[in-house]
Amino acid sequence: MPKRRGNPDWGRPHIESPYHRASSFEEVVEKLQLSPVDYESSIALKDWVRKNKDRKYVPLSLLQTWRLDS
Repeated sequence: MPKRRGNPDWGRPHIESPYHRASSFEEVVEKLQLSPVDYESSIALKDWVRKNKDRKYVPLSLLQTWRLDS
């Protein structure tokens, strides 16, 4: 029997990895029990963002809202 050639998964939908890890920002938001509506008014979140904005992921819209995007 001849060797089968090609990718046997061709045409199948790509499934994301089940090992998605939350970003540090998402972990802080979850710890503070904030919804996206509460982000702007949270003093604790703003303090965390000020300390970590250059090292961790923070949504650009939030940085612009607090004028920390410089």
